[in-house]
Amino acid sequence: MSFTPYVLDPNLDIELTREVDVAPELVWKAWTTPDLLKQWFAPKPFETPHCEIDLRPGGIFRTVMRSPEGAEFDGAGCYLDVVPNERLVWTSALAPGYRPQEGDLPFTAVIELQPNGSGGTRYRAIAIHRTPEDNKKHADMGFVEGWGAALDQLVALVKAS
Repeated sequence: MSFTPYVLDPNLDIELTREVDVAPELVWKAWTTPDLLKQWFAPKPFETPHCEIDLRPGGIFRTVMRSPEGAEFDGAGCYLDVVPNERLVWTSALAPGYRPQEGDLPFTAVIELQPNGSGGTRYRAIAIHRTPEDNKKHADMGFVEGWGAALDQLVALVKAS
């Protein structure tokens, strides 16, 4: 790993860590290829009909999630750090080009990938929040459960490919 892993603040951060039996390069590809990301990013029965990725610091990361009832949730943010096959960081607090933007629940996401020695990946997803209240709100919305379900879908997609 060519970077220092993020150190959690338990009052402001939520973490999902898992060992998955697919290689870091395949997890990375699923996170950085729009056509693949649309297939797994939203926990079922939600879907992701749109994804836009400009994979560079300052570039856009945008997804549109759709509920079973048809309600759409458009989320756009800005990549902060891109380390191929190791780390991906973006924030909803900034629009592409690092422009500040308004939002209901601003957070920064960190995805860390490490080979686990058995051909798989130690997967770590972190949501970093501005306030303890935002952290609690995101946790209460089901961050760990939702992102865990999406990770299961990512692994199933990669294994089926």
